[in-house]
Amino acid sequence: MRVLGIDPGNAICGWGVIERAGSARFIATGTIRPPAALRGPARLMEIHTRLLATIDAYTPDAVSLERSFAAINVQSAFKLGEARAMAMLAAAERGVELFEYNPTDVKLTIAGYGRADKRQVKEMVRRTLGLDPATPLADDASDALAIALCHAFRARQPRPGAVRAAPARIRPRANPVGAS
Repeated sequence: MRVLGIDPGNAICGWGVIERAGSARFIATGTIRPPAALRGPARLMEIHTRLLATIDAYTPDAVSLERSFAAINVQSAFKLGEARAMAMLAAAERGVELFEYNPTDVKLTIAGYGRADKRQVKEMVRRTLGLDPATPLADDASDALAIALCHAFRARQPRPGAVRAAPARIRPRANPVGAS
């Protein structure tokens, strides 16, 4: 399973791609930093376009996104929500299933402690993926890798040889709403 993790942000949007087939393996990571001259919709379009290019380049099976948390002020919350929407839209446009995780769940999964700081999370991301400590890793990219790892570790995967139950069939209603 290949997972694209996204740490949404209006100024810096981190992304990281990992693959899990047994153990987790690092594929790529980076940040999207729209030019300072771009404002409003143009800035969001840049984030959206670059996320689409990332999805196209790495063809993930799933996109994992950090769920919103309480921001310091309302304007920060709005900007974070807009960046999250661009990630959601990019995943939907490419038909990739989207999963969301609370920051506390990500930290608990990666560092074993729901209130771990950025340094602790980054260190565990490096250890888990076998990244050289000398390799530069931006905080936003590290957070995105942590979000991807969280999904890879929490996603339910069928056991080898397990039989999947057939999906339940939905029966159409005899008289749909609005039908005459």
